[in-house]
Formats: sequence, C-alpha cells, structure tokens
Amino acid sequence: MNSKKTIALVAHDNRKSDIIEWIVENYQLALKNKFVCTGTTGKLVESALTEKFKNEKIEYSNFNFTMLKSGPLGGDQQLGAMISEGLIDFMIFLWDPMEVQAHDVDVKALFRIATLYNIPIAINRSSADFIVSSHLMSEKYEPILKDYSFYLKRDVNL
Repeated sequence: MNSKKTIALVAHDNRKSDIIEWIVENYQLALKNKFVCTGTTGKLVESALTEKFKNEKIEYSNFNFTMLKSGPLGGDQQLGAMISEGLIDFMIFLWDPMEVQAHDVDVKALFRIATLYNIPIAINRSSADFIVSSHLMSEKYEPILKDYSFYLKRDVNL
C-alpha cells in the first residue's frame, strides 16, 4: 500500500445516502486518494460531489474516481478481481443488515476475497471513520498475507 490509497466504495440501496453523506464530509480525503465505486453508488457520489462544489473552485474532475458496473450486474466481481490483483487498499462497504439482497452470494464472495487478501473492510460509517483517521492512511503499509501455497500444492483425487 502506498501513502496514496485506492479505496473501494460500495453501498446497498438503503445505505447509499450514508455513503454520500460520508464522502461529502470527507471530501479532503477524496481529493488525496483514489476511489473505485460500483456503478450506482459511483453515479450518486459523482452527482453529490458535483452539486456540493458547483459554486466553488473544486470540480468533480479534481477527484479520482473509477466507476465499475453496478454490483448485481458484475461490479462486485470486478471489485473482487481488483482486490486479488492488489489494486485496492481497503474497502468501505455500507451494507444493509436488514434486507436480503438478490446478489448476497456476490457480496459474500467479495467479503471473502477481501479477507483472503487481508485488506481492511469498513461495514458502517463508524468503522470507515476509524480507518481513515488512522495514521496508516498517510503511510506506506504492507499487509501480512497468509501463505496459501499449500493449497495450490495439494493433491486432488480424481
């Protein structure tokens, strides 16, 4: 992890307003780092930041956001692939614990891959605030990865 982080932003529908409020409150963080968003979340964040700063010298083009597909349409898998390639430093995924999602298996797979590659995951605004307020946000950091080479070398009985 470099000192400039690449942060994934994802939010279920009932939590999208929370992620928008959070990113607008943390716009200074957004100016200093890169973000990768799943589709609908990304569009809403872009709209909110554009609206917030329309009368100021900050333009949306000052922010570094990459948009993926909507989560249920493949964005969760795109994000998982980016995590496995070491392109994401941590993830803020505001999930809705009260609503079953049509793509729950994709979300579980995304959490699994993030855990496998030992990247921090914030699942609510408080944990997001704690992560971004850490001194590690502005420092280089190397997460310790578990050695799974034994798994690749295992015998498979056919």
